[in-house]
Amino acid sequence: MDDILVEPHDGWRRVILNRPARLNAVNADMLPRLLTAIDAAEADPSCRAVILTGAGRGFCAGQELGPDVTPGPNGPPDLQKLADTCHHQVVRRIRASRLPFICAVNGVAAGAGASFALACDIVLAARSATFVQAFIRIGLVPDSGASFFLTRLVGDARARALAMLGDAIDAETAERWGMIWKTVDDTALGSESEALATRLAKSPAAALAAIKTMFAAAPDNTLHQQLDLEARLQGQAGRSADFAEGVRAFQEKRPPRFQ
Repeated sequence: MDDILVEPHDGWRRVILNRPARLNAVNADMLPRLLTAIDAAEADPSCRAVILTGAGRGFCAGQELGPDVTPGPNGPPDLQKLADTCHHQVVRRIRASRLPFICAVNGVAAGAGASFALACDIVLAARSATFVQAFIRIGLVPDSGASFFLTRLVGDARARALAMLGDAIDAETAERWGMIWKTVDDTALGSESEALATRLAKSPAAALAAIKTMFAAAPDNTLHQQLDLEARLQGQAGRSADFAEGVRAFQEKRPPRFQ
């Protein structure tokens, strides 16, 4: 059975973590295939949005604790290398992609799995979903961007407590704290995420890519630097065919047809 499934749709793709018996825990063999799926979506000009989700009753339980990542007779594993070459590359590719990524969290999102979800641009979660920084439970520290995302999304106090205590929070709490975009009923997660992908696929692709660039730079920029970036990106958008079509559609009182 393939541990990464890709479903092509009109204008978007769904990428599915497919190890349901292990709550889609990832390993060093699976992660390169996830990167390949992300790269393939990025390279396809007909793809304008991606849904990332999990098969079965979980989104992703984090890193699988197999013999290659646990202490053994040959000493401790090289977790720095694993993070640098696998987990962190997934986060980097999602954040750097021109494509908007929607995460449909259909169950537990733990450890690196929670980080993969938070790396996405828009996160929808089933009402039964949970998020947990499970690293502390086995003597590790957050990785895959958890310390970056959590402090910016929920604030320093909550981020520290989540990392140090390893407590799970439910989807409604995650929404209330601003960690995710929206909680939906379990039965509606698929249709809601598909509707969102379809909507984004019909949106101006260059503007969406520029928005990702803008928000990626915001945490490190001063107000003046961000204003300069906004002006530059707005200038580019103003010269685009999408802007011209958007104005025509507004004037003609019809839906725009972005190319």
